[in-house]
Amino acid sequence: MWQGPEEGDGAFSDPHAWQRQVTAFNEQYQALMQEAFNRLWPSEAGASVYADIQETLRIGADAMIVNAPAVYTVQMRLAQDQWRVWQNALREIMGETVTPVIEPRPDDRRFRDDAWHSHPFYRFILQHYLLFVRAIEELLVSLDSLPPRVRHQLEFYARQYVNALAPSNFVSTNPEVVRKTLETRGQNLVEGLRRLREDLDNSAEGLNVAMTDRSAFRLGDNIAITPGDVVFENDVMQLIQYHPTTDKVFKTPLLIVPPWINKYYILDLRSDNSMVKWLVEQGHTVFMISWRNPGPEQRHLTWADYMQSGPIAAMAAIEQACGEKSVNLLSYCIGGTLAATTVAYLTSTRRGRKVRSVTYMATLLDFSDPGEIGVFLSEPVLAGIERQLARDGYLDGRVMAFSFNLLRENDLFWSFYISNYLKGETPPAFDLLYWNSDGTNLPAGTHGWYLRHMYRENRLIEPGGIELDGVRIDLRKVSTPSYFVATRDDHIAKWRTCYLGARLPKGPRTFVLGGAGHIAGIVNAPTRQKYGYWTRDEMPDDPDAWFEDTEYREGSWWPHWQAWMTDNRYADPDKTVAARHPGDGELSPIEPAPGRYVRQTIPDVLSGTAPEDSDLS
Repeated sequence: MWQGPEEGDGAFSDPHAWQRQVTAFNEQYQALMQEAFNRLWPSEAGASVYADIQETLRIGADAMIVNAPAVYTVQMRLAQDQWRVWQNALREIMGETVTPVIEPRPDDRRFRDDAWHSHPFYRFILQHYLLFVRAIEELLVSLDSLPPRVRHQLEFYARQYVNALAPSNFVSTNPEVVRKTLETRGQNLVEGLRRLREDLDNSAEGLNVAMTDRSAFRLGDNIAITPGDVVFENDVMQLIQYHPTTDKVFKTPLLIVPPWINKYYILDLRSDNSMVKWLVEQGHTVFMISWRNPGPEQRHLTWADYMQSGPIAAMAAIEQACGEKSVNLLSYCIGGTLAATTVAYLTSTRRGRKVRSVTYMATLLDFSDPGEIGVFLSEPVLAGIERQLARDGYLDGRVMAFSFNLLRENDLFWSFYISNYLKGETPPAFDLLYWNSDGTNLPAGTHGWYLRHMYRENRLIEPGGIELDGVRIDLRKVSTPSYFVATRDDHIAKWRTCYLGARLPKGPRTFVLGGAGHIAGIVNAPTRQKYGYWTRDEMPDDPDAWFEDTEYREGSWWPHWQAWMTDNRYADPDKTVAARHPGDGELSPIEPAPGRYVRQTIPDVLSGTAPEDSDLS
């Protein structure tokens, strides 16, 4: 068993003793990493990804043969530059000052430590690594015979490979880790092994690296903090009605439809960044859907079930609570896709007036370019996911989280890998990353259908391409006024693709582009005065043409949305009523917010703990 050197044990004065300690650590570390690697491919979905990687690499190898002259050029440049690095190293030994052959990008945080640039050993390793990365990138550019989809997959897999090999990811070639190991006499490695074992125990497939100190957060205490009550529930969701903070409120209630991939409280984190709290303060009667965390017993839930038991059931409950027959919808991510299909369904069944306006935040309706997540949705991989869903009845949310983290692998995987396992540090308390780690499962009947019919086949843009409860829907027939906000750096719902979807409804449309990414650009409280946003009244066919003539505005887009709501009288300032409290209408409070459903973790679900039995403490 690996034990860090204790005070006075002579580990550092006796190189043999230190070598034995390092060897013991390496053996245990390699065994744990082998366990993590073995978890990558046990399922149908994992095996299909592995097969897809092999096939993509085979196609890439064939393309290299066809493009042999270009490959030769890349190889020759690499060899020449590597020789220059060796020459520089010899010149430094002779006391000369030399200019590095290649340097990392200024925004690459992996190599910010001064030792990467000042110490000959680390500078030598870094330059060879950067030359290797550049050669891979140039090689991929040279393979011009590849189909675009295969090129995209090959680039993604190659990026995963070269970033995994970064010298910052290894104990002996990361100067910060080496210093930490000497300072702590190896205790950082001991603690890192403990954390690695713990994270493996909390993972499903792959390795879900802990990103935050989970013990620092308590739902309803310092996260998911806005006061309210659950006033309605069914087997799919709970409906929260928030307590008003104004004497008068807009007559039309606001229903929020969040994603069911992760939990609703991304919109209700702390008091200084809670969108829910801000909406209540603006005078809205706010209702929030809190989705149940499904397990195998919910395997047959369909998209239509989510629609009927989600937004449509919520609208009926709101009418009981407030006496209002119509609502304004505000939706996010996949919740927005559900909201769009709901509005289209209501339109086709002549009930479209139940929704006065609908807001879509970072929502895809057109899936022609789904971003990097499309790498995991080739036909062989999707078929493997479908087989696994049919077998298990759900997709473990931790698997989804691992896949999404690989879309930003250096920021969301390797940085935590280094700090947690190599440095042995405790992750900082960060509410956003706590939410990101608080996953939800995805029911087979919904998730497989969604991936195939929307992501893979892009049927939502086709008139009648989607059928829900026997009704064929068409987004082009929707006349409900809509407000779309996308974010410029979003890698999950790319803004240009969001723009294409925003042009589908025939009703009045407003498109706004926020700064930052999928989360920060949406959860952007006005008090922060960050990121900014772009607006334009017209919506030409081409998103880039739209952007050319936009107006940039400082700060958050939230006040712009509020002005849109009031100026168009979807939230009519001339039609206000006395503030509504949970229990004022026909619905009695069931329990305080945030409720039972949001507290249910993936281990709870898979162990069979029912929502009504969940710990409310």
